[in-house]
Amino acid sequence: MQSFMPAGLSWDDVDALAAQVVAVGERAGLPFVAAQSDLGDAAPMADRNGQAYAERMPWLASASCYWRNRSLALRSTFLHAARIFAEPIWYADGRLGSWRDTSALDGIDCSHVWQEFGFTGAIIAPVHLAGGQVGTVLWVAAEPIDIADSFTRHAESMFALAYRFLAAHTELTTRRARKPPGQLSAREAQCVRWAAAGKTNAEIGTILSLSVSTVRFHLRNAAEKLGATTRARMIQIATGHGFLGPHA
Repeated sequence: MQSFMPAGLSWDDVDALAAQVVAVGERAGLPFVAAQSDLGDAAPMADRNGQAYAERMPWLASASCYWRNRSLALRSTFLHAARIFAEPIWYADGRLGSWRDTSALDGIDCSHVWQEFGFTGAIIAPVHLAGGQVGTVLWVAAEPIDIADSFTRHAESMFALAYRFLAAHTELTTRRARKPPGQLSAREAQCVRWAAAGKTNAEIGTILSLSVSTVRFHLRNAAEKLGATTRARMIQIATGHGFLGPHA
């Protein structure tokens, strides 16, 4: 199978992907670009020298240096959409949609976007990475655009490129020797799932027909495998890595 990325990932690769992200937006008629590899990080996505990638990506002149606004990620409807929906999203005429019918985006009010920001259309690529990290790449137009045509022709390749770009950036910025979570046993996962539901060790023992000491043993093992030092952190990591399922 052909590899799309050199075995030794480098910052040059990430920079090249950033340039591709800008170029594909131009081809799609969406020349303004913004990217953030981790929406939970108040600092902007930066290169090897600590320079924000936003500084090399074109954006509307009326909102220059927007990345310095640390509260933007909490207020942006586009970024909220990226958090709750993991497929490509289009914006046009004050509303959001995707390549399939979905009610997930119906409750997001985008009626103010044109008046406030001047966006006439956008393609949003949510990037949901391991551990619960969410990033996104936004491509935006400020002139009239047939967003349906652009989405049909370009969204799939834009989504794939956004994923490669943000995943590569995350790989390089998290290469500090952090041990990946281990695999939980079925019993450990059961105990953590009930702990996430707010049950005490005694209640978990009753539900699973285990002694309290056995429940503690399984939770202690799970926490060690996940690299967690508290019950809350154990549950957070387990949820982010998909051990608990959507109803935990």
